[in-house]
Amino acid sequence: MSQQYQFQISVNTQYIEEQSEPDNERFVFAYTITIENTGDLGAKLDSRHWVITDANGEVTEVQGQGVIGEQPYIEPGKSYQYSSGAVIATPIGTMEGDYKMIGQNGAEFKAPIPVFSLATPGILH
Repeated sequence: MSQQYQFQISVNTQYIEEQSEPDNERFVFAYTITIENTGDLGAKLDSRHWVITDANGEVTEVQGQGVIGEQPYIEPGKSYQYSSGAVIATPIGTMEGDYKMIGQNGAEFKAPIPVFSLATPGILH
């Protein structure tokens, strides 16, 4: 049986009403991401790539080293959690992307971040 890299990514989002200005098309969201290593090899989170889309179809791509200034190494059976935020011009939008990981054997691979919604309360039924 070959060892493998496997990561499970889950997201919780929250609308930040006190920082949002709907009249000025500014909707602020916080999100908390949990990256769980469900495989049997460890890997370092090297960089991130986000695709953020608002309800007008405006797409913003964000790329950068690590997350919140860190490049965590995630051992098998362990998880890493962090919180960040996004600002979009509409009360609903989506985010998706991937993390570039560097495995313990030096192999590079992508851990996909499934699409998730940014939505003000009550806008989705």
